[in-house]
Amino acid sequence: MSIAFYCEDVDLPVLDFLIINKILKHQLRIKHLKLGTINYIFCSDNYLIGINQKFLNHDYYTDVITFDYTLESLISADIYISTERVFYNSVIFGQSFSDELIRVISHGFLHLLGYNDKECEEKIFMKEKEDEMIKNSKVL
Repeated sequence: MSIAFYCEDVDLPVLDFLIINKILKHQLRIKHLKLGTINYIFCSDNYLIGINQKFLNHDYYTDVITFDYTLESLISADIYISTERVFYNSVIFGQSFSDELIRVISHGFLHLLGYNDKECEEKIFMKEKEDEMIKNSKVL
């Protein structure tokens, strides 16, 4: 099975996808989960808001939408990421584009592992896990 990276109406971002693959697969091993097929699809704000409206009935911009197809311990998903929104957020939060992109890649993936971010404490824990994955991307 695999983790793949695609683009719709934007260019594929410059990122070391081999390292991202290693980090995500390591997280699966820690949780004793199996890799199915995880597709990351990079797109524009307009593309992602269309998905948000059509499938979730939400009329607002977002940086990531995860469609989880997991069956038991076999993790599979389509994860859509707006690189425009990631860039915008990187400026607002004073982060590099690559760090913010890794944060969003991690965020979508962490939802597949059962992490949530609805409550304040969940958001704090999710941010810690995202930070850990960003740090790991620089070590490997």
